[in-house]
Amino acid sequence: MPVTQEQIHAALERLQLPDGGTLVSRDMLRALRIEDGKVSFVIEAPSPEVAKQMEPLRRAAEAAVAELAGVSDVSVALTAHAAQQPAPSLKVGGHPKPQAEPLKPAGVKRILAVASGKGGVGKSTVASNLAVALARQGRKVGLLDADIYGPSQPRMMGAKGRPASPDGKIIEPLHAHGVTLMSIGFMLEEGKAVVWRGPMLMGALQQMLGQVNWGELDVLIVDLPPGTGDVQLTLCTRAELTGAIVVSTPQDVALLDARKAMDMFKTLKTPVLGLIENMSFFTCPDCGGEHHIFGHGGVAAEAEGLGLPLLGALPIDLETRLAGDGGTPIAAGDGPMAQAYARIAEGLVKGGMA
Repeated sequence: MPVTQEQIHAALERLQLPDGGTLVSRDMLRALRIEDGKVSFVIEAPSPEVAKQMEPLRRAAEAAVAELAGVSDVSVALTAHAAQQPAPSLKVGGHPKPQAEPLKPAGVKRILAVASGKGGVGKSTVASNLAVALARQGRKVGLLDADIYGPSQPRMMGAKGRPASPDGKIIEPLHAHGVTLMSIGFMLEEGKAVVWRGPMLMGALQQMLGQVNWGELDVLIVDLPPGTGDVQLTLCTRAELTGAIVVSTPQDVALLDARKAMDMFKTLKTPVLGLIENMSFFTCPDCGGEHHIFGHGGVAAEAEGLGLPLLGALPIDLETRLAGDGGTPIAAGDGPMAQAYARIAEGLVKGGMA
């Protein structure tokens, strides 16, 4: 019986890329041909530099397909996109342009905001790890860092370089750990402050939603700044937003601000899909005891009172912090925290939210 394209894809799905995802989920397969038991295809790397490191993966892909029944010969070639140079004329920021209707980038099925009422609750850490966890679930995921005054996703995702724009209009995003990325942090020198008034923030967000070549995505996660300001208002009123996830710690002060965030979404008619309790507890590495440093069960009680799902409870974890600072989110690994984020991602997928 002749081998099928589905069987080949299934075999290649078992080969994980070093930065997450597979050849199939990252859309790196080209020119797949099956003829009289002979199989040939091309692996297209995102850059010549990456292609130089992918020869072991090319050989592994060739061997995996060769083991399939009905395959008599396999030929796998390796190629790469030509390197693109950034357009010096590209500018981000400025007054927003008029819109006839809410913006939804072509090819993006859902836009999911990750929000918090206050800073310091781990919202950006949750956003980056949730994006990676969803990518590992087989979803095509984008991550937009809309925290324009404090962009942290370039560091957390380990992505460097300025996005290309061959025509000075369309922006080509970066990629890391199976996720398509865009952040104002890519457009500025590291450590340089963004000193913009509200209209420039709104214009920048409109550009990063509408001018970025996001491609085909199951979900675009937007890492919002803390609070209830211009960026939140712009996203909820100018974009076709699927819903929001609110992150909070269990303490009363954080919950006060989380309630304000949820009230903002209610006012702007944006559904809150659920809550995540971060820094829920701390497990002592010496005695193994569990300590509730910021209180216990506050977010769970809030979710129950509002009739919203508690999507997950995440502990204070040193490895999570080290992984974020090192540019490889903890969700890209295989430990307990990666499994915790995987469970949250699986719940979102099963619930039709991602």
